[in-house]
Amino acid sequence: MKENKGWAAGVGEVLKAFGVLGITSFGGPIAHLSYFRNEFVDRRKWLSDKDYADLVAVCQFLPGPASSQVGFGLGLMRAGFMGGFAAWLAFTLPSALLLILFALGGVFLEGPVGMGLITGLKIVAVAIVAHAVWGMARTLCPDRVRASIALGAVVLVIAMGGATGQVLAIAGGALAGLWLCRGEGEASPGHLQVPVSRGGGLFCLVLFLLLLAGLPVAAQIWPVQGLLFVDAFYRAGALVFGGGHVVLPLLEAEVVQSGWVSPDAFLAGYGAAQAVPGPLFTFAAYLGMVGSGDLPALLAAGLALVCIFVPGFLLLLAVLPFWNHFRQMAGALSLMQGANAAVVGILGAALYHPVWTSAILGPHEFALALAAFVLLSVWKLPSWMVVLLTALGGLLLSFI
Repeated sequence: MKENKGWAAGVGEVLKAFGVLGITSFGGPIAHLSYFRNEFVDRRKWLSDKDYADLVAVCQFLPGPASSQVGFGLGLMRAGFMGGFAAWLAFTLPSALLLILFALGGVFLEGPVGMGLITGLKIVAVAIVAHAVWGMARTLCPDRVRASIALGAVVLVIAMGGATGQVLAIAGGALAGLWLCRGEGEASPGHLQVPVSRGGGLFCLVLFLLLLAGLPVAAQIWPVQGLLFVDAFYRAGALVFGGGHVVLPLLEAEVVQSGWVSPDAFLAGYGAAQAVPGPLFTFAAYLGMVGSGDLPALLAAGLALVCIFVPGFLLLLAVLPFWNHFRQMAGALSLMQGANAAVVGILGAALYHPVWTSAILGPHEFALALAAFVLLSVWKLPSWMVVLLTALGGLLLSFI
């Protein structure tokens, strides 16, 4: 990772980069990982493909919103704790504000114009993910063994689905790498630079566990709306593997079954969350607005938004200080080669479902996706420009 030009410059750089991604990263968590790779590995060269795949593998193993954890980790490594906060804020705030406006009744994506734009945004996700899979496969699956591990991960994820399939694919890939990749390649020169000591990592782990165990008790003793909100959304963020759509059943149990939000309002907000950029976890801001009860609506939205992200970030901070030591252990290179190949397979499986199956419905959509892929891979246009052009293309398709 290249050096910064001072603390303030580093934070500003992170804020600017993630601010653009926050308003252009459509397509869900797998697409977000592809946007990040395109921006920070290919274009800005903040880190290598191997280091990026390591970070993705760690975040896929941990509970919480994987793509947001990767973004937080990138900001953390680039500009310290304020860089991590800047990355989260810039990537999250645009979609959170849009969903808050939707809760207030100010945003409606209906009719042919709105549906055409949504179609274009779904199609560009196909191109973004395909571009990332192609680039990572060339770096991380250069031989038959690792290509086979990636293929096995694709089969496992498609067969099992959900976060369980992803976690098992990475675990299986790591074990296959430990068995089959011994003696392949040299020790990785990569080094994830994280401004967190091992003591700090242990503190974050203890704090995560204390909040997870203590908040329900505190909410029972003192059942005020604010504390109930903090407890509900912290637990939702702490207990979900895979992030994204996987968190929806937990949120439904917390806010609908408790009576804070009606089923119709929950489904309406979920639908709106599909049409905005950034992480799906910003759905929590909408739920805070419509289920605020006695709390001021904006305060409830802010509490819900922060509390659903905090546990995943605490776990990442707990793990990262030990990562470089792990990489130096015997067999770690083989293990990570297999795990990184499995990450490519996970992205490949997601390219088919849900990215391709939900967006490519006919020859017109296929042609537009292919054009977007060429603009990314051959013309080397920035992601935000490809997003804009493909959204306009989707708008044109709606009138054909």
